[in-house]
Amino acid sequence: MTKATLTISSKNYSSWSLRGWLLCRMAGLEFEEKRIDIDDPEQRQELLLLSPSVLVPRLTHDGVTVWDTLAIAEYLAETMPDAGLLPADRVARAHCRAVSGEMHSGFHNLRSALPMSLKARHKSFKIFSGARPDVERIKTIWSECLAAYGGPFMFGSSPTVADAMYAPVCTRFRTYAVELEAPHAGYCEVILDWSLMQEWTRDALAEPEDIIELDVEF
Repeated sequence: MTKATLTISSKNYSSWSLRGWLLCRMAGLEFEEKRIDIDDPEQRQELLLLSPSVLVPRLTHDGVTVWDTLAIAEYLAETMPDAGLLPADRVARAHCRAVSGEMHSGFHNLRSALPMSLKARHKSFKIFSGARPDVERIKTIWSECLAAYGGPFMFGSSPTVADAMYAPVCTRFRTYAVELEAPHAGYCEVILDWSLMQEWTRDALAEPEDIIELDVEF
């Protein structure tokens, strides 16, 4: 069988690439990373939130090409059911899909106000009013999941699709010094200490490229 390929963009800036990469690693899929240069006009538009379509990450595996992050998640869950990307319980599985879908299709103000940049770190940052409801909604989702399933991940003792979808949010909250209460801060620590996140972060910090438009203070 031909080795899978995952096409990604910047590890420092691309939250969607991070999600796709986490999902593939969580599934135990052996794959080759293919990086697209951030100087590519289309990829730059995607990172600057100016593109209506997101074509990375893109997974090529066993004759299949799939590029939407949730589609990648569903494909991997279907192809590798023993990996546990979705909870075994029917109710929890539906809940996981719902909160993952909410991240996939929503929180546009948060993405605009707090773009992902693992190299950046602000001691304080004023979040504009339009993004604050997004922050509060994410806190509510985390609280409900941690209370219902006991943590330390959103749906129990092992990471699922939901954790891959919300992992970039944890980096944003750290980058922009978002104040968090105990359960939310604890969840972020779990995600940021996760070995896969540590690996991705090391690679991101080593990237030579910078996008000035994403590194300015708003």
